[in-house]
Amino acid sequence: MMMKKHSTLSQLRRLLITGIVALPVALAMSSHVLAAPPTDEVNTTGLAVTDDTVHVGILHSLTGTMAISETGSVEAEQLAIEQINAQGGVLGRQIVPIIEDGASDWPTFADRTRKLLTQDNVPAIFGAWTSASRKAMLPVLERENGLLYYPTFYEGLEESPNVIYTGQEATQQILAGINWAWNEQGARTFYLIGSDYIWPRTSMKIARIHIEEVLGGEVVGEDYAPLGHTSFGSNINRIRLRRPDVIFAAVVGGSNVAWFRQLNAAGINSENQTLLTISVTEDEVLGIGGENVEGFYSSMKYFQSLDNENNLAFVEAFKERWGEDSVIGDVSQAAYLGPWLWKAGVEKAGSFDVDAVSAAMADIELTTAPEGYVKVHPNRHLWSKTRIGRWNEDGQATVVWESDLVEPNPFPEGYQ
Repeated sequence: MMMKKHSTLSQLRRLLITGIVALPVALAMSSHVLAAPPTDEVNTTGLAVTDDTVHVGILHSLTGTMAISETGSVEAEQLAIEQINAQGGVLGRQIVPIIEDGASDWPTFADRTRKLLTQDNVPAIFGAWTSASRKAMLPVLERENGLLYYPTFYEGLEESPNVIYTGQEATQQILAGINWAWNEQGARTFYLIGSDYIWPRTSMKIARIHIEEVLGGEVVGEDYAPLGHTSFGSNINRIRLRRPDVIFAAVVGGSNVAWFRQLNAAGINSENQTLLTISVTEDEVLGIGGENVEGFYSSMKYFQSLDNENNLAFVEAFKERWGEDSVIGDVSQAAYLGPWLWKAGVEKAGSFDVDAVSAAMADIELTTAPEGYVKVHPNRHLWSKTRIGRWNEDGQATVVWESDLVEPNPFPEGYQ
């Protein structure tokens, strides 16, 4: 991925316009009045930290079936790093990202994680999308004592001192979404469909337990397709036969293009079928085409259309950096939070050392998040709201329902 070249002056001008950098901060930076603490005090474990810089890792799929979903996360993380650098960096040091390609291949994610931690000695990695890639990285992170900021909504049932989970876990997305369909749409029968790997299968297990054992509804079908799958005709025929009130979908990556276009071609649309997905954001809709998802719903914590001061500034800065036609999805926004939360953790700890930063993360708050207020729970997940968005033909979503802040609970009783 080619990075656009920007001078420090132009970065400051842009950030000042969007309101992300206050004038006193910009003036202080330009006057070089921010003092950096000595390196031997803030780096006692041989990390890639000098008197002037700190290297971090960015690890996502830039190629393969998952690139459609993960490219926006890389852009969001780069934007956050540039904005932090424009404000003076972290403990007086400029952040230098090392970008690696996981290539939609789980062993490659593990290999690139090992390289970032043992060769590049980075104090933090921002990355991964699928649970399969995160699970492949986790043993390496724990063995080499690395710190991952993971941005994707996921199935929960995990908590590690080496991971900060900036996306939603199941209670904040799956259960809240199904409850909305039950209460607001009157849904009583559900057809479950997803890609064939850890996250969709575990998510659908949780969904089935909630539908059948908690709500008293019925699951009338359950299908899985391999990652990268592009032929959904047989799945669509089974859905026609079962006539569910709601299709509950967790198809991921490039497969979404074929899935939604084939639904539309088969005459299944929002006029005759309710569909709720937990895997489609603005990033995917850009490839799918808004006309193929119009009227369907997604359960997320963030949509680009959110009308608040934080988000308006974020969207403007993102489009200025990556182009007016770029879009921002739920995971991209959660990825954007990663560098800011890490900066807060480093400054709270007064150190780049992984153990110190990890211990400092609990109870860190961001009032400037595009999604609104977020706070790191002691279980290393974020307090967040759940939102249901209805997709429009222009590829943006209208938020039709919003929860209060939901406390994260990655191990909900009865769903394991």
